[in-house]
Amino acid sequence: MVGMRGAYGGGGGYSNGNESQPLGGAAGAAGPMTTETSTEIVGMEVHKVAPPPPRSTLSKMKARVKETFFPDDPFRGFKGQPLGTQWLMAVKYLFPILDWVPGYSFSLFKSDLIAGLTIASLAIPQGISYAKLASLPPIIGLYSSFVPPMVYAVLGSSRDLAVGPVSIASLVMGSMLRDAVSPSGEPLLFLQLAFTSTFFAGLVQASLGILRLGFIIDFLSKATLVGFMAGAAIIVSLQQLKALLGIVHFTTQMGIVPVMASVFHHTKEWSWQTILMGVCFLVFLLAARHVSLRWPKLFWVSACAPLASVIISTLLVFLFKAQNHGISIIGQLKCGLNRPSWDKLLFDSTYLGLTMKTGLITGILSLTEGIAVGRTFASLKDYQVDGNKEMMAIGLMNVVGSCTSCYVTTGAFSRSAVNHNAGCKTAMSNVVMALTVMVTLLFLMPLFVYTPNVVLGAIIIAAVIGLIDLPAVYQIWKMDKMDFLVCVCAFAGVIFISVQEGLAIAVGLSVFRVLMQITRPKMMIQGKIKGTDIYRDLYQYKEAQRVPGILILAIEAPINFANSNYLNERIKRWIEEENSMQNKQTELHFVILDLSARSSESNRRGHGENTASE
Repeated sequence: MVGMRGAYGGGGGYSNGNESQPLGGAAGAAGPMTTETSTEIVGMEVHKVAPPPPRSTLSKMKARVKETFFPDDPFRGFKGQPLGTQWLMAVKYLFPILDWVPGYSFSLFKSDLIAGLTIASLAIPQGISYAKLASLPPIIGLYSSFVPPMVYAVLGSSRDLAVGPVSIASLVMGSMLRDAVSPSGEPLLFLQLAFTSTFFAGLVQASLGILRLGFIIDFLSKATLVGFMAGAAIIVSLQQLKALLGIVHFTTQMGIVPVMASVFHHTKEWSWQTILMGVCFLVFLLAARHVSLRWPKLFWVSACAPLASVIISTLLVFLFKAQNHGISIIGQLKCGLNRPSWDKLLFDSTYLGLTMKTGLITGILSLTEGIAVGRTFASLKDYQVDGNKEMMAIGLMNVVGSCTSCYVTTGAFSRSAVNHNAGCKTAMSNVVMALTVMVTLLFLMPLFVYTPNVVLGAIIIAAVIGLIDLPAVYQIWKMDKMDFLVCVCAFAGVIFISVQEGLAIAVGLSVFRVLMQITRPKMMIQGKIKGTDIYRDLYQYKEAQRVPGILILAIEAPINFANSNYLNERIKRWIEEENSMQNKQTELHFVILDLSARSSESNRRGHGENTASE
């Protein structure tokens, strides 16, 4: 048996015969290896590979922990600096606002002012709409668009992220809390549970950042999120049929079957006036969205359409007294800024498990959306966003928000896209938006008395339709059928069971897929591309040809205890199949394993601890 590495990227061999030999040491050779050198044979040449310098167990563990939890090495700039400079750098690290405020100029402010006013026109109607989606008073949605953006402007590192309530977190929080408490029957208790869930969501998010555990959110794969958001978008849209049709008695369940059953069981409650108004404004909002997608320079059309819909519909209801003709309105909203709510945080053992679970799920979902949006727009402007700092910023933002009458907030994609297209330069655009919302809370709340609920439902539908990403689904189908299955299961779980169960199914399938990739790694037969020294997969490269008498197998995963038995059995079967083939021109003499996917740490272990498992 011969281990060949230079030509094939590293590997080991099996001798030809009826009895296969177990996979040898980390270098891949079956023969004995000394502690000083390992001999590897490539063709007729002999190469000696020097062993790596010895390291203590403590230094190995230290390096491993550093690479796992601190891959970006955030404190590398502190080395060699005076103590005073280190303190200043630490303060700037915790408060990124200190980095850009000293160089802030009036020209930057003009850009941020326009962007802030633009996203405020979107944030105000969305804040009211999403609060109703979470079964919370509309004023809570506006509160959540005032304090959290101010906190994020101080702690956040993204220039483009526009902070506020989002549809997915609102939907999940509302559906989970409604299972235990009726928002209409016990409104104060429901509000307490929402604030407490937001507190736990902030704790989870900040803890992930402080403990450098952000990699946990990577278990929400692209396929999981695409399927989940598409299903959630449909459920959210169907829930708005209550407002669009004028139904009074509507189910609180989230599945598609009970929702549609409720719609057709209450046809006597349908209001043609409500339906007419809802369809007209929904068409208007979708047309505005289409215009902005078709001509990106007209982004302001889609951004201003929700506020324009609120203003026009409110005027229509006021002028024609439509509330007396079956059109439901928001009603009186009190003026004033956020009221302290730390006394409303409820840690009673009866509801502690519910609020912790709700906080965990909504916290992870909102954090995933916020980090993804921040990184997306940072890449467009070629600057870096520190994921762990963002987690701390979003987490502390929600902890503060839970004490100031706010519910879960994060960076919303729609608002951030408007913020980016409007030409924002710094996080000051969030401050401008928050101040605009503050003026609304102080002086303009009486203007929303006649705002019809049907228009808020239309705004929600127009916003969540963008979550259905059919091109992404098609791309997932083309690239990986298992990922497509995860996507479909997430979608089906959300629309047929419930939002949280659908998410749990999708995450479970994603984790199961990761385990399958570890325990059942992909193996392939490699051949030599004619006229080169390159070896590639025979099934992917038609020009690749088998080397007579040699079977080259590539293992696309590190070898460990979880897959060693599978690999051993699979290689034995490949050898048996080769030996049993009829009409062979050349007898099989060697099996070469390409182990280039193995980690360098495993390669250093030699015949020691890994011999048995490999």
